[in-house]
Amino acid sequence: MISHPAPGADTLRRVRDGHSLLAAAALRRLDEDLAWYRALPAEDRSWVGLVAQAGIRSFISWYGEPGTPARGVGEIFAGAPPELTRSISLQQTLQLVRVAVDVVEENSDQLAAPGDERDLREAVLRYSREVAFSAAEVYARAAEVRGAWDARLEALVVDALVRGEADDSLRSRVAALGWSGRGSTLVMVGTSTSPLDDVRASDLRRATRRAADDALVGIQGDRLVVFLGGEGDLRAAATSLLPRFGPGPVVVGPLVQGLEDSARSARAALAGLLAAPAWEQAPRPVAADDLLPERVLTGDVTARRTLIEQAYRPLLASTGSLLDTLSAYLGTGRSLEAAARTLYVHPNTVRYRLRKVAEVTGWDPLDARESYVLQTALALGRLEVTL
Repeated sequence: MISHPAPGADTLRRVRDGHSLLAAAALRRLDEDLAWYRALPAEDRSWVGLVAQAGIRSFISWYGEPGTPARGVGEIFAGAPPELTRSISLQQTLQLVRVAVDVVEENSDQLAAPGDERDLREAVLRYSREVAFSAAEVYARAAEVRGAWDARLEALVVDALVRGEADDSLRSRVAALGWSGRGSTLVMVGTSTSPLDDVRASDLRRATRRAADDALVGIQGDRLVVFLGGEGDLRAAATSLLPRFGPGPVVVGPLVQGLEDSARSARAALAGLLAAPAWEQAPRPVAADDLLPERVLTGDVTARRTLIEQAYRPLLASTGSLLDTLSAYLGTGRSLEAAARTLYVHPNTVRYRLRKVAEVTGWDPLDARESYVLQTALALGRLEVTL
């Protein structure tokens, strides 16, 4: 509680009578001294003016009742719409308080009865400090409410994006969350050690926004779904966020262009998260497209189609016996010599053809992991032909 000496009756009467003078002087000073105030829309300027006048009225009321709590300090800003905290910053609000204080101080000699000038100035300074604290509380509450609303909106947006519902209304909601839409997008998924509380969730959101130009976070129990966007290196950004996830697998979906196609990255990442335990030696993070064989085992139709289209069909359409050579190599325990004997060619010929397989498909048969991917693709392709 703030207090002050009891004002003289003459000073109190003159301060009350001077309310209109102080309000008019405060509005003039706002317009003269604060460029940001002049730049505000007319409606917001009107609200700021009302806040300033409410502050002066509240001071006069408190000044006339020494020893009582400062009534109305918390309500000075109550008459203005919550959106005003988006139009002007806390720093600007404190400048507003400073202008009102200066106006009262400048007029204290005129308002106070002889001998009361110092007491009036000290009362103004005490009250302005309380108003400054009140303003900080108003902005903190507004930020808390806005943060809770943004978190709920973000959860709904992430859920809709995962389902592929990128319509016009969703795009407007994403824009409201600050998503610029420039550059590419990818989705990374993983788990947390335990469901995140509000503090850890806020910390995760801040980290994602530092890592990439655009970011959205979905917290689904202990599962985390993070959308990253922008023109920078999004894979590097995803790697930098690894410490924010729990010790299990973290899967990164493919790069796509824009949020409209982000469902494809999200589906791949979520399918990869389901399949990742099947590859114990998988890197962290692991690309969803590096888990295609494991995703096939979980029934992922997209992974099955990808392997057939990117590996089996190009080999089937190629010349130079690439498909037969790969089949012989895999079927003889990945032995160049055994494959050469099966095909009645020199081992160097087998090696040459396998290099061509790598060029055609992007997977190298001489690498243990990638030969497994190719073997899965061949099995899927043959099943498709026979079914």
